[in-house]
Amino acid sequence: MSQLLTPTIPDYELIDSGDFEKLERFGRYITRRPEPQAIWHRTLSEQKWREMADASFLRTSSSKSDERGEWHLRPQMPDRWTVAYDYKQMHLKMRLALTSFKHVGIFPEQAANWNFIYDRIEEQKAQGIAPKVLNLFAYTGGATLAARAAGADVTHVDSVKQVVTWSRENMEQSGLEGVRWIVEDALKFVRREVRRGNSYDGIILDPPAYGRGANGEKWILEENIGEMLECCAALLDKEHGFLVLNLYSMGLSALLARTALRQAFGHTGKEEQGELYFSDRSGKELPLGTFCRFYRGK
Repeated sequence: MSQLLTPTIPDYELIDSGDFEKLERFGRYITRRPEPQAIWHRTLSEQKWREMADASFLRTSSSKSDERGEWHLRPQMPDRWTVAYDYKQMHLKMRLALTSFKHVGIFPEQAANWNFIYDRIEEQKAQGIAPKVLNLFAYTGGATLAARAAGADVTHVDSVKQVVTWSRENMEQSGLEGVRWIVEDALKFVRREVRRGNSYDGIILDPPAYGRGANGEKWILEENIGEMLECCAALLDKEHGFLVLNLYSMGLSALLARTALRQAFGHTGKEEQGELYFSDRSGKELPLGTFCRFYRGK
């Protein structure tokens, strides 16, 4: 059965959405960004959006699919600020910044997966397992920090050195240490791990639709996801492993992700799949990606 998951984050709010944009609060600051899935009309007026936004992202192209652009800031808007997220004994602090590709350093809907990761590792530890977790396409490390906060040995892989540095800053701000940082193309890394015969108790996959590796390797989701999942199936513990797969590309469904996982892994275990979303103040539900995850064992 497909699920709709929306996490509760005091430091985040989707204020309004529509006309291919979204108005969001991160901590004390409000941003205005493009959102291709907000195909409906805004509830608040254009004047209200302008009054509320501390930072507004304007595309350099008229194309709604082009994420490149520049930010227009109010005088009080800082270059960097911090938000927090708490769950059980997990206390994360994430440094945010305004990038030229509209991102701010966090995908808040992923907190629903952070909770899942934390809980699975807690269960593994209760069974006497010393969990090893692999986070691929790991970005600024929210899932990495969740796994580390739960007590896992974490390997964090991303092809962009600056983003890995950002992740390390988030780790330090969160009072954590001991993450293994890898700046490399994710597919190249897992191929090598398979040859080495390594294994992991948890794998997190957050692939983009398109990307470049550390040495110019090309990643195209539809072309490469099959091999990536096959490698992950070879790496994941057969008895008690867990896996989280996120898909952001429009048109890719949770059913598609589940079918691909079942083909690659065979026996998956207890499955959960669906959409991540947030509701704005007027109740409009904005989808922000699909997920498919499973765990084995008790």
